[in-house]
Amino acid sequence: MQYTRLGRTGLQVSRLCLGTMNFGPQTTPEDSFRIMDRALEHGINFWDTADVYGWKTGERITEKIIGDFFAQGGGRREKTVIATKVYNKVEEWPNGQRLSKLRIKRGCEDSLKALKTDYIDLYQMHHIDRDCPWEEVYEAFEQLVREGKVLYFGSSNFAGWHIAAAQEIARQRGFLGLVSEQSKYHLLCRHPELEVIPACEKYGLGVIPWSPLAGGILGGALQKAAEGRRASEQAQKEIDNNRPALERWEALCKDLGDNPANVALAWLLSNKVVTAPIIGPRTVEQLNDTLRAVEIKLNDDTLERIDEIFPAVGLYGPKSKPAPEAYAW
Repeated sequence: MQYTRLGRTGLQVSRLCLGTMNFGPQTTPEDSFRIMDRALEHGINFWDTADVYGWKTGERITEKIIGDFFAQGGGRREKTVIATKVYNKVEEWPNGQRLSKLRIKRGCEDSLKALKTDYIDLYQMHHIDRDCPWEEVYEAFEQLVREGKVLYFGSSNFAGWHIAAAQEIARQRGFLGLVSEQSKYHLLCRHPELEVIPACEKYGLGVIPWSPLAGGILGGALQKAAEGRRASEQAQKEIDNNRPALERWEALCKDLGDNPANVALAWLLSNKVVTAPIIGPRTVEQLNDTLRAVEIKLNDDTLERIDEIFPAVGLYGPKSKPAPEAYAW
């Protein structure tokens, strides 16, 4: 496994991040344990979860599965950089969601209990809370740092200007602020290149792409899928809508001699601002197959061919440009 720093921090994390959203709803606890053990064997030390995963309000199903895994000992917790999230509804009352000081405090305490750990490596806001002032959010975060309950903070699903505002206020407070942004980013969704990725580069945030295979569509979707996310009705509609591009994409991957899923991950890893795409294996076999992605190096010709198939937003010639150059002088 290869490693890199998380944003501008000194923290070393694997170039692939283990996504755990399937743990519970689609993958049994026993199989989840096998996947986590294999991830550590392969050196994947960066794992992502959320307080709402498991999708039963307040039950923290996925966090509890990870916590039970850590409780087995054997250095499992110590070898893992664990990231979880706060924002979405976890309780059926007015303060059971979003980013008030109360929600952040209770959310952190409950995540610590579910994960069976005394600290969280990376605590991420699952979404921007437009109604909560940054001063309140940072007061809550700073208290968690003082108590030793959280080491780093990140964002998810933020716009570029949200990141800029957050970092400027953190600077005023003498606070480290955000170190990462978890964003939807893949070949069929290149919008983050306009403003999110430039903002992350400017402020030293590592980008953690979620859904890097577009729900499996970029992973060889033209082969009929009997199970998994790309077998859904919605995914099949997306495949039909993008069929000409996907045909060219899969032909390119065939020419390269690698499966489309790994090439799509390698494309993300070729971006210097990307820390680690989130992979969400349902089985150990899927996890094993993904490891090849970190070994693939795409040359300039291949990257240009990919741009021709999946043009960036605001593409001028062979290179994409960030905002405002993507749409103005």
